[in-house]
Amino acid sequence: MSGGVDSAVAAARAVDAGHEVIGVHLALSRMPGTLRTGSRGCCTIEDSMDAQRAANKLGIPYYVWDFSERFKLDVVDDFVAEYQAGRTPNPCMRCNERIKFAALLERGLSLGFDAVCTGHYASIYNDEQGNLELHRSLAMAKDQSYVLGVLNAEQLAHSMFPLGATASKDLIRKEAAERGLTVANKPDSYDICFIPEGDTREWLRDFIPTEPGKIVDTEGNQLGEHDGHVGFTIGQRKGLKIGTPAKDGKPRYVLEIRPKTKEVVVGPESALQISDLFGARYTWCGKAPEKPEAYFECDVQVRAHGDTVPALAAIVDGAMHVELVEPLYGVAAGQTAVVYLGTRVLGQMTIDSTRSKVPASA
Repeated sequence: MSGGVDSAVAAARAVDAGHEVIGVHLALSRMPGTLRTGSRGCCTIEDSMDAQRAANKLGIPYYVWDFSERFKLDVVDDFVAEYQAGRTPNPCMRCNERIKFAALLERGLSLGFDAVCTGHYASIYNDEQGNLELHRSLAMAKDQSYVLGVLNAEQLAHSMFPLGATASKDLIRKEAAERGLTVANKPDSYDICFIPEGDTREWLRDFIPTEPGKIVDTEGNQLGEHDGHVGFTIGQRKGLKIGTPAKDGKPRYVLEIRPKTKEVVVGPESALQISDLFGARYTWCGKAPEKPEAYFECDVQVRAHGDTVPALAAIVDGAMHVELVEPLYGVAAGQTAVVYLGTRVLGQMTIDSTRSKVPASA
């Protein structure tokens, strides 16, 4: 129970279904703030108190479990290391993969519980053979199946998402109000939970030494300087501080980050057009394809709130290859590509590299 409205209603529905429910709030920060600032941040003392009030209203036991050490090692340190390597990580994926449906689930099972129940907007169904499948929520505007794409078949078997069949967040808030839950109108949290100010680049300065370097074009010509490559992202346009305009007068975007030389490569928007994705770290969400080495039609999503695009995917030489039928723009190594078959989440990979069929100098 995060202290928000979604997890509170999920707990209430689990109680209504006749389950033995306990509320668990995860203490993930070593220095939690006392107060929440609007919709920024989470895991604060205030959030813990909101979760406890909800649990008290539902008449269920409530505990705070301190996972701050594991969260630092598996999520925060990983986030810093990825940026230091010039990649763009997704900490929410790592948190679901290593904390909520790994560390939390492991402890729950060891204590004799059957499942982790959360307020994520997604649904689990059985196919004709009884295999579990993860599907998008009916509330497409709030669908969170993307960040759950890291779950495997064993984790799906011990997961519950009671909100998946709800058509909108407004209905959840209305239900919370009718149940007398004080979090009914609490703002949603957004951005990265451990960077409540929302300024990733400034936050990273406390962890990674800032070293100046060159901003260059695709031919290696120096266009300007930066005060540290960390925090730049593929597709970034603002904040480049390039004095010399492009020959065609059009904006330039970050195309590549080179940690070893400390160079940030910029170029035209057309060079951000990605046709292929590659990743050796992949998993299947539920039953794997019978012949994963044979290319199959699918849809791919690379951002939590991004659109899906049609693609062909297969496992080639031990890695997942996704060939996009329609191009995506600004995809970076470190991001997660989630593969869908209709509404079903089939699997995911962490992107190691991308390929563009458009020359960088175009």
